[in-house]
Amino acid sequence: MFEQLGLIGCGLMGGSFALALKKAGLVQRVVGYSKSPTTTARALQMGVIDVEAPSALLAAAGADLVLLAVPVGATEATLKSIKHLVTPEMLIMDVGSTKADVVQAARNALGSQIASFVPAHPNTGKEVAGVEHADAELYRGAKVILTPTERTLTSHLHKAEALWQALGCDVRSMSPETHDAAFATVSHLPHMLAFAMMHSVIGQPQADAFLSVAGPGFRDFTRIAAGDPAMWRDILLANKDEVLAQAQHFQRALQAFEQALHTGDAQALEAMITLASTARAQCRFLPPAATTPTA
Repeated sequence: MFEQLGLIGCGLMGGSFALALKKAGLVQRVVGYSKSPTTTARALQMGVIDVEAPSALLAAAGADLVLLAVPVGATEATLKSIKHLVTPEMLIMDVGSTKADVVQAARNALGSQIASFVPAHPNTGKEVAGVEHADAELYRGAKVILTPTERTLTSHLHKAEALWQALGCDVRSMSPETHDAAFATVSHLPHMLAFAMMHSVIGQPQADAFLSVAGPGFRDFTRIAAGDPAMWRDILLANKDEVLAQAQHFQRALQAFEQALHTGDAQALEAMITLASTARAQCRFLPPAATTPTA
């Protein structure tokens, strides 16, 4: 049980975290701050938070748990703004979709106080943003990746693991670098490909006619292209080296398919499709509600 959650960012992810903690009886009071006063007011009206704070600093004041639910690019500034209130007993987490940059931001902002920080990435979300979509069940069944630093207190790591598990999450730990490589592969590049696919269609004169006959395959493949533009801009830029590396792997695979088509090599084409089909059938995925990672 935490006495007070200092929630910095009262949107979908932060709001859902607060509601989940309340539903599980894990927090007594939630003090929230968002850059938009309208968002904070709406969160108070919905019961997501109990007290509005006029700043991130005042949201963190007196908290034994602080959650940063802000764009990854705002991590360093946010942590700097609360630094002088950070205590060894305070557990600080984030929900960012990239981790190496977040860890570096924490090092820059917190110095030795980084011991209180447990970077976290709950792999869940929705294709709609805003506190009005906050859901106490959003995290249930989600994978949560923790990427502790070399200075993170073991006691805080265990506390973070227990908290997420109490919310019904599948918790695992890895290095920030491994995390970013993995998510570039299974999330960030796929989103970029979905965006690119939509561009390839809408840039053609017959786009409307083509889209009018699109079926479930196209719908499923491009579903994630409906993601929040600003959020995905920041994620792709934050993890650009890993995304570009995975893009090279994808280009080589695409070129192999193109070569088989150019030469009419039916045997090679079928072999590559069979390999992909078999691998896809053997994959174990997150439940449907947890397929869209957010920052």
